[in-house]
Amino acid sequence: MHPFLTGLMITGGLIVAIGAQNAFVLKQGLLKQHVALVVFLCWLCDVVLIALGVFGTAALLSGSPTASALLALAGGLFLLAYGAMNVKRAWQGGGHLAVNTGKPAAVSALKTATATLALTLLNPHVYIDTVVLIGGAASPFGQTGKMLFLLGSVTASALWFVSIGFGARLLLPLFRRERVWQILDSLIAAMMFYLAWGLLQQALPLLF
Repeated sequence: MHPFLTGLMITGGLIVAIGAQNAFVLKQGLLKQHVALVVFLCWLCDVVLIALGVFGTAALLSGSPTASALLALAGGLFLLAYGAMNVKRAWQGGGHLAVNTGKPAAVSALKTATATLALTLLNPHVYIDTVVLIGGAASPFGQTGKMLFLLGSVTASALWFVSIGFGARLLLPLFRRERVWQILDSLIAAMMFYLAWGLLQQALPLLF
């Protein structure tokens, strides 16, 4: 698959999840409080962390085919497990995004920025997803491929945060519906299984 599409799909699949960061961005969009600032900071954190993974983790692995294969194997197995969890959620249902939209007191841009960075950077899963998993998925590509992979990843991040931030009033009724999350989980599962198959195809010939 083209590096841009690989980056777009794997980042898009990982970023669309019920979580504190997405709920916060959606709430700021509903309240129309510092939306551009929140969206920009979330995207900027993704850019920095994904770039660190693509040109840090991937660069370290490029000189060691065995290490690259092991990380590709681990990434493939992780994506299989992640896809299986999405299948389970899609089958069982029960998923929805609850956002408290009660009108709060005015909050300064500084406090909003601090809250945004805390929700983003204090979550350990963000480093696993961006630096390790996404960075490791870029390791098979050459320098040009890594740039295209990074471009696809940050494009997915930008599209998601802009959509839920500035489109909050349109999207919230959808995100509150269980059926929407079941469809979304099904689509994510399909993407994760497809990407896992690609990673395993890269890893297994180098290990066995």
